[in-house]
Amino acid sequence: MIFSSTGRLYECSSTSMKSVIDRYGKAKEEQQFWQREAASLRQQLHNLQENHRQLMGEDLPGLNVKELQSLENQLETSLRGVRSKKDHLLIDEIHELNRKASLFHQENMDLYNKINQIRQENAELYKKIYQTEGPSEVNRESSTPYNFAVVENTDVPVQLGLSTLPQQNNIEPSTAPKLGLQLNP
Repeated sequence: MIFSSTGRLYECSSTSMKSVIDRYGKAKEEQQFWQREAASLRQQLHNLQENHRQLMGEDLPGLNVKELQSLENQLETSLRGVRSKKDHLLIDEIHELNRKASLFHQENMDLYNKINQIRQENAELYKKIYQTEGPSEVNRESSTPYNFAVVENTDVPVQLGLSTLPQQNNIEPSTAPKLGLQLNP
């Protein structure tokens, strides 16, 4: 039996009363557990904040030599980790740059080979042109206003010259400068 504050009498079975008391006990234990857990977490937070301040060089006056030495060791260990990570990132970046440089070098070599191939093809075309027309003839069908003639003879010094095509009646004469190089023995 349970009496209320008003003096009324309530009847409860012993099993239901026992379960209420058990639940109350469990709730009380749980509440105490969470209070201890909250107090522990508050203390951990306080310790972490204090440690952080000390690592930042603040709140050092209260430390003795041994504590300062321990703090210094922590900082050196942390600094080694930071340097190691930085070195690793720099090495990775250097490898990537070397890889790109190798690709650029290969691309340059390919372009160089293409240029040499085009030069050889041009030389072969010039040979064919000069073999059919002769070295002293000028290509009158050229679409360019100037023709280049290279005269090659083993007995005569090399002569390079630039000449213009004769102008047609309805086209004004060109004012292009006359260029030429002539080597005499």
